[in-house]
Amino acid sequence: MIRKYIAEGLGTALLLISVVGSGIMGETLADGNTAIALLANAIATGCMLYVIITTLGPISGAHFNPAVTLAFWIRGEITTRPALGYVAVQIAGGILGVWATHLMFDRTILQSSTTDRASIGLWSSEAIATFGLLFVIFGGLRSRPEAVPTLVALYITGAYWFTSSTSFANPAVSIARSFSDTFAGINPAHAPMFIGIQIVTAIVATGLLARLFSDE
Repeated sequence: MIRKYIAEGLGTALLLISVVGSGIMGETLADGNTAIALLANAIATGCMLYVIITTLGPISGAHFNPAVTLAFWIRGEITTRPALGYVAVQIAGGILGVWATHLMFDRTILQSSTTDRASIGLWSSEAIATFGLLFVIFGGLRSRPEAVPTLVALYITGAYWFTSSTSFANPAVSIARSFSDTFAGINPAHAPMFIGIQIVTAIVATGLLARLFSDE
């Protein structure tokens, strides 16, 4: 289990480094062009997802997301104690990844985001984004398991653009991004609603997708 916890923590840290780091770099180089900054953010995140799922998937299953871990727990594919351990290291890894990114870009390491993300549109977006992510994962596992890294990377890259929230779809990411007052940040007061919607959607989606992708 130690190897699995390390893989989950490291993978989530690398994911946040890609999200926050590309956000900072994109915003700096785009000179005020938000579209270019978002494009850089999306591409870098998709690339990192492909890499970490491919390399760390054989070790831990490559959850990197408490909502995904919750879904696998509901499906009975991970027991309670390891699931709680996964969630703990995912959250810790995400925060450490944000701090490492701040250090890398010569920013104040300890920050709190001031970016407001609170509206019905954004909340519904997170529900759709989270459902879509689980759809891609379980659909991919059902039809072409070897393609899951590519499917998830492509989905998140696209979801940056077709969801109004830019597809957080991950409670650990929502928590970690509240510690960064950069392009990728979210006001800490607004993160709990994102997290709640992601968790509720994961519960509902797991039941629906179990029927959709059933062998029967």
